[in-house]
Amino acid sequence: MTRCGFAAIVGAPNAGKSTLLNRMTGARLSIVSPKAQTTRFRVLGVLVRGESEILLVDTPGIFRPRRRLDRAMVAAAWGGARDADIAVLVVDARGGATEAVRSIATQLTGSGRVCWLVLNKIDLLAPAKLLPLTAELTALGSFAETFMISATTGDGVDRLVAALAAAMPEGPFLYPPDDLTDLPDRLLAAELVREQIFLQIHEEVPYATTVETESWRELRDGSVRIEVTVYVSRPGHKAILIGERGARIRSIGARARAGLATELDRPVHLFLNVKERAGWDEEAARLRAIGLDDPG
Repeated sequence: MTRCGFAAIVGAPNAGKSTLLNRMTGARLSIVSPKAQTTRFRVLGVLVRGESEILLVDTPGIFRPRRRLDRAMVAAAWGGARDADIAVLVVDARGGATEAVRSIATQLTGSGRVCWLVLNKIDLLAPAKLLPLTAELTALGSFAETFMISATTGDGVDRLVAALAAAMPEGPFLYPPDDLTDLPDRLLAAELVREQIFLQIHEEVPYATTVETESWRELRDGSVRIEVTVYVSRPGHKAILIGERGARIRSIGARARAGLATELDRPVHLFLNVKERAGWDEEAARLRAIGLDDPG
């Protein structure tokens, strides 16, 4: 008897959702940075444990949206939770029961969906504070299960995976067991470039940037030639991204290229182009290009 189902990983920005997905699957499927709101669209991770296939859905952080892009990200997160068999609410234990966490927990547990609570980053919090925080959060709604983990160290993650495997509904596998994700390689290339922008550029520039793969060409020697465009909202952002004599964009390209070569297991020729495009975060076409539905 096989089991297969969807588990949506939801929560406020910077709760560690993408780190948890990567830890559970053992692969870098979602980009990660110390900055909030790094994830912009749903990322599927396929995890097989025994006779169970767990389809993990990493979602954007839920926050109060302002731009069309923000609304699309939040809609993707709630859509992932709505479509899942289990909604896994990940909470940064250090931050505790913030107003944002309270709002998400209340809406999630009130939706009728099976909800689990996961307190993450417990390695950064005094143990004496965990039980009061758990009690405070469970009082907000009905959670079927509660887990305390550290996605960074892996503490408690195996127990969470085992419980998810046992809780999946009976049914056939939906993906071949050796698949890790349904993320297209073109989107992976754009995401690894965007990850480096988040890691190497500070303040508001990464949030005003989007990345699209314009060209993907397979070469005879087995390598691949990829052309990627980085769109920015303002002329000043373009100058920051390029850096003095092109130093910053070369660094971004070099590290993204190395990551891509590892992920694709072959040589990569990566070419970056930076363009100014004011208002890209209000364009339906730009949202579709990065895997988001237009919220209207």
